[in-house]
This record gives sequence, C-alpha cells and structure tokens, in this order.
Amino acid sequence: MDIGYARVSTAKQDLDRQIEALRSEGIPDKYIYVDKRSGSTTNRPGLQEALDQAREGDVVVVHTLDRLGRTVRDTLNLIHDLAARGVGVRNLADPIRIDSANPDDPMSQLAVVMLALFGQMERTYAVERAAHARAVATSKGKRTGRPSVIDPAKLAYAAHLRDQEGLSISEIVKATGITRTSLYRHLPPRPPESLTAEGL
Repeated sequence: MDIGYARVSTAKQDLDRQIEALRSEGIPDKYIYVDKRSGSTTNRPGLQEALDQAREGDVVVVHTLDRLGRTVRDTLNLIHDLAARGVGVRNLADPIRIDSANPDDPMSQLAVVMLALFGQMERTYAVERAAHARAVATSKGKRTGRPSVIDPAKLAYAAHLRDQEGLSISEIVKATGITRTSLYRHLPPRPPESLTAEGL
C-alpha cells in the first residue's frame, strides 16, 4: 500500500500542491498524512502517524525527499529505519526519482544520498541569503522582521527614561507597561559612551 506524506514549514504555507500530487498517484485522502511545521522539529505528528501505519511491503510517498527531514543524516536514518522494516520510500517531483522499495538497487541508494545532500545544501544557502539580506537592510537603517506593534510615542518615552532619567529596564517596564522582551527588541541602542575627554 502507498502511504502519502506532505509537509510545509509554516501554517501560512499551502499543502494543496503536494496533496494533489499524492492523490494523482491514487493515494486516498485517508492515507495522506500532513504536517504544518518545520522539518527541524522532531514533533511531527503527521509523519509519526504515517510511519506507524506503514507495514512491510508498503511505500511512503512524498512530493520531494526534503519533506521527510531537514538534514542528510535525518533523512537517511529514516529511510534506513524504514528499509529495515521492509518499507520503501518514493519521491514524485525531485529531479532524480527514487524508490527505495528495492534495497538491492545501488543506483536508488545513491540517488537517495544525493537528493538528501542537495536538499540540505539548498536550505543552508537559503539561510545564508536571508542572513545577508537582513545584514544589508540593517546597515542601511531599515528594520527587519515583524513590524512593531508598540506605540512609537511610548517607545520614545521609554528611550527617554533610559537615556535621560537613567531608569533601569525593570523601572521602565513598570512606567510604560511595555514588556521587557519588547523593550530589548525595540529600544534603539544606547548613545555611544564617550571614551575620551573630547566627548564630555
């Protein structure tokens, strides 16, 4: 029996494309398990349920191999564990098609390793590109991340209390009602302290 598995990293992303691809393979919806969470977390109840349902002779079908895990080691370990139970893995949309249901096929095993490695490399490059983009934006004075929901006037008052009045963060929290975490995240850096008499 074929058992489908689909995953997206966040609740805002859409599973439809993966589910449709699995349906086109003839897999009924009741055997397509889904997760909306990052592959980096080990808490993936949909994947766990799919693995629990798989029996010897079954095949776990995924859209692309990186849906199973975030690292080469995780993916290969999972495929190895399934192979030991007589369960295969098949992908649908990777450039190299694999079907580990035949453990005696060395090319299939090589393809599994290559696809897992390429998936991890792409994630690494994506993280590096995002970090570079944030660094460039920050160097240009642009704020990155989620937009602030704190009242700018309240934040300016908090900065005044810290820089002009010398209040501690705990005192500012009491005076403004802004949480400690938000203060650390949104307060502008302290004015640089002069290290010479020239700045006094």
